[in-house]
Amino acid sequence: PLHTHTLTRAVETIGDAYMAVANLHKKQEDDHAQRTACFARALVDAANHTPVDLEDASKGTVQIRVGFHSGPVVATVVGKMNPRYCLFGDTVNTASRMESNSQAGRILCSSA
Repeated sequence: PLHTHTLTRAVETIGDAYMAVANLHKKQEDDHAQRTACFARALVDAANHTPVDLEDASKGTVQIRVGFHSGPVVATVVGKMNPRYCLFGDTVNTASRMESNSQAGRILCSSA
């Protein structure tokens, strides 16, 4: 289940995109890539088992694309009226490109 991936954190959503990270708030084990990959697989599996329309199975299931990249980021809180935690850097940009170039129901992983 998705809620068991406690070492992977949801950071932000932009439109229909969702970003999750590991090892952000404290030093954790060196298995962050494996934990993130397992989380990505669990997300795709959950989507593939979630009907688009409960009353019309012919509409199929939810289809998501996943981009997977690892590297350093800069994190900060942005805004005064509505502050939010944000990540910046080449790692974030590469992960976004990996997601946008992935195919529905697939996980596209960089070589980093």
